[in-house]
Amino acid sequence: MTGSERGTGALVLVGTPIGNLGDLTPRAIDALRDADVIAAEDTRRTRALLTHAEIPARGRVRAVHAHNERESAATVVREVEAGRRVAYVTDAGMPGISDPGSRLVRACIDAGLAVEVVPGPSAALSALVLSGFPTERFAFEGFLPRKGRERKQRLAAVVADDRTTVVFESPRRVAATLGDLRELCGPLREVAVARELTKVFEDVWRGTLGDAVDLAAGGPARGEHVIVLGPAPEAPEANDEEVDAHVRAALAEGLSARDAAVRVGRDLGIPRRCAYEIAIALRKR
Repeated sequence: MTGSERGTGALVLVGTPIGNLGDLTPRAIDALRDADVIAAEDTRRTRALLTHAEIPARGRVRAVHAHNERESAATVVREVEAGRRVAYVTDAGMPGISDPGSRLVRACIDAGLAVEVVPGPSAALSALVLSGFPTERFAFEGFLPRKGRERKQRLAAVVADDRTTVVFESPRRVAATLGDLRELCGPLREVAVARELTKVFEDVWRGTLGDAVDLAAGGPARGEHVIVLGPAPEAPEANDEEVDAHVRAALAEGLSARDAAVRVGRDLGIPRRCAYEIAIALRKR
């Protein structure tokens, strides 16, 4: 019996495997089989998933991705208002987590319609628990901005965070992101790098940022990566004389005030702003 026959319209977010098709849950199979409409980020991948699970498509599959989600939300709302069950799936994992889906949820909530979830595998949580870092408190950053001021701001926040931080990265950019993190956090900050989770060649590397950068530089990376950065260490107390001495030494090496502040802030575990103010003051003398 379909959702429209039951008169129970709803948007149903369905978590799908992140690599191993054996992770498709019975509830997910039922949700996809019973849906009147299956909205998918990539219809080709979803059709392959349906074929694997022996679920007939019957013309129910529609494309809803990052480029048309805003416009598609109104259509989804009308479908649910008409009593239909609309299942939404992304390429892998849970819709709305670094994937489309959140706009559909917001539109249905604003319209007073039901939204349900069928949980499934998560690359972020899988990498987090495999990292060995504290899991009581953690931050999920998704994909960092590729460049510019926004990237610098996000990286600065990650560096100072005393929670475990999870970051997604493409194979083409993982070496650059690890390099940026090493520059800001120092080479001794602990990190775990996971790739191909749940697949045949699943791999989780654990060590320091210094070693991770060297490892990434050794050859082209393959597969989507999850970087799990250990919490920022507790900052040791540094007296004014010690900070002043470190800043003077950095400036004497020819570093700019900004670069001196970055290094001193990292080495002493103090806010870079404080080191920067000292560097500017010394420059004016």
